[in-house]
Amino acid sequence: MYDTAIVGGGPAGVSAAINAKLLGLNFIWFGSGETSQKVSRAELIKNYPGLPDVRGEELAAALKNHVASMDISLTEKVITGIYDTGGKFSLLAGTEDFEARSVILCIGVQTVKPIEGEERFLGRGVSYCATCDGMLYKGKNIAVLTYDKKYERETEYLCGLAANATVMPFYKGYSMPSAARVVLKRPLRFEGDERVRRVVFDDGSLETDGVFVLKNAISPSALMHGLTVEDGHIRTDRAMRTDIEGVFAAGDCTGRPYQYAKSVGEGNVAAHSAAEYLSEKRRT
Repeated sequence: MYDTAIVGGGPAGVSAAINAKLLGLNFIWFGSGETSQKVSRAELIKNYPGLPDVRGEELAAALKNHVASMDISLTEKVITGIYDTGGKFSLLAGTEDFEARSVILCIGVQTVKPIEGEERFLGRGVSYCATCDGMLYKGKNIAVLTYDKKYERETEYLCGLAANATVMPFYKGYSMPSAARVVLKRPLRFEGDERVRRVVFDDGSLETDGVFVLKNAISPSALMHGLTVEDGHIRTDRAMRTDIEGVFAAGDCTGRPYQYAKSVGEGNVAAHSAAEYLSEKRRT
């Protein structure tokens, strides 16, 4: 059982992890293994205090070196669901289950609107994690929607398992496995009954046993039920507390402005608020 679980590897997550370490919390930090593609791809950042005109790759390297110098490790797992189990939280990563007394969400913000039916069928044929759920579809027909080149290895893995795989890449310069049928169009919606059954386009549909949506951010409402979400952002107070006791949020997922300095500051506040929450719980 961890004191806190930090979900997200961007600047807010880095800041939360650094401060959790300094505060002596027993924590686990989940992320993709990269500090943040958004940071590393930035051409020039002019408003990060103390680092004028820093290039994105330089800032990303500095953040990574900071956590390494403090012996902070990142657990490279995709959290697909968080559940309040009464006094503690259960975080699911495929078949693995992690428990923590508090949670800090640093999950970024979705840059693409969910497809109609995506959240409705999540866990009922729609998955965000290839390695978590891929084996469930061995020898079956699947559709794979991929939004970034970094997911090509996962796409190849899924194509190797499925009897038939239809892949829809939404980025330039894609390279797909020879076993994949590539479709260059965006679905209108997912349809089905108790499970997803088809992917619908404006000129027809595709029957499927499952759909994998591989993208960089999951909507807060899909990740954890009960969060108050306004305009796609998690509502928090100044202490970064959400409407769920013991759950905090920081960074882009809390709203504009989408700035690195804001994210780092909020990650700091969230870690301190989590520590205060845990201290109060111990006293009661």
